[in-house]
Amino acid sequence: MTKKFILSFAAAALMVVSAAEKHNLTLFQPSFVNGTELAPGDYRMELDGDKLVISKGKQKVEASVKTEQADAKFGSTSIRYANADGKYKVQEIRLGGTNRKLVFGATQTGL
Repeated sequence: MTKKFILSFAAAALMVVSAAEKHNLTLFQPSFVNGTELAPGDYRMELDGDKLVISKGKQKVEASVKTEQADAKFGSTSIRYANADGKYKVQEIRLGGTNRKLVFGATQTGL
């Protein structure tokens, strides 16, 4: 009985430690993340520390981000872009329902 309890506790602790934060993201225009172009559509984001993975089907893009706190909560998830040569490069993602934003580093490649 004690062995089962210890195993279930260890499994629960492992799930908490390895659980990445998940969000949905909708792109309304072609957008560049870390040098990769993402077509308009719905994507899944997984944030694990300073690592962000944006995926849709088999397409997956990884980027390093810095999480910052804003003064107030954002009403919806939104994206701030830099426009370089007519290409929209994601600079920041503001997470709706929170006061957090994900800031992409100046080290993004591809633009």
